[in-house]
Amino acid sequence: MSDPAFAEWMGAVQQRVERALGRFLPASENMPPRLHAAMRYATLGGGKRVRPLLAFAAGELTHAPADRLEVAACAVEMIHAYSLVHDDLPCMDDDVLRRGRPTCHVEYDEATALLVGDSLQTLAFELLAREPLGEPARQLEMVTLLAQASGSHGMAGGQAIDLAAVGKALNQPELELMHALKTGALIRAATLLGALCGEPMPAPAREALDRFAKRAGLLFQVVDDILDCTANTATLGKTAGKDEAADKPTYVSLLGLDEARRYAEELRAEALGALAPFGGRAQRLTELADFICHRHF
Repeated sequence: MSDPAFAEWMGAVQQRVERALGRFLPASENMPPRLHAAMRYATLGGGKRVRPLLAFAAGELTHAPADRLEVAACAVEMIHAYSLVHDDLPCMDDDVLRRGRPTCHVEYDEATALLVGDSLQTLAFELLAREPLGEPARQLEMVTLLAQASGSHGMAGGQAIDLAAVGKALNQPELELMHALKTGALIRAATLLGALCGEPMPAPAREALDRFAKRAGLLFQVVDDILDCTANTATLGKTAGKDEAADKPTYVSLLGLDEARRYAEELRAEALGALAPFGGRAQRLTELADFICHRHF
């Protein structure tokens, strides 16, 4: 992140999304206060906000208004936050640390964490359905897109495959399918939702953006596996090496560290290649692909 202009843009978007999440989430004092406080605990004050950043960057391609992008970005981030709360539960990954803090079920309790995830998920769809985002048909498309990315054919399905794969050897196509659903589907949705907040895109442009989003989603997971293998716990703010310890298949365990790094660079090149038709309008998406590939935390 050596470009000061990109760092400034990223910080501004992160702060804007944080403020918007603060507005859209129920106040801690609202009944039931413990649930609402836990929702805010799980969502605010942490994370790189990569998905909102992708939504805002893609929105630049279609001249999307910032107030619409806030809604789309917050809806995706609420789905992401809910997935982390549920993934951390003892019945799933059984993690005690997230973003440098106790996980939601540790800070509160398991039942509250379960309800936090349920509530964040439904609030995400309430936002997309309630807020003015353009033509009704476009808004319905956005709701459908996020639902598909979140359910059994997306993130939840990928998590089910991940749990079933513990102790098993997956080949690379199987591993990529799992992560295309578990991680990539929501990254793809964030990117496309950002573009849908603005002017209509011609079919070839949308297909190019879709190719970028799919490669960026896979790139994110490959780099995540590399960081999980090489970074220390304090740097990550979570339990480092947990997937390896739990005998879960990763790109590092499958390919080796050096080959996983090479594959990440290959995915980055493919993602950037998909952006070629957009020229300079895709500057922020290009910078985000570089950030995803070369991040160190």
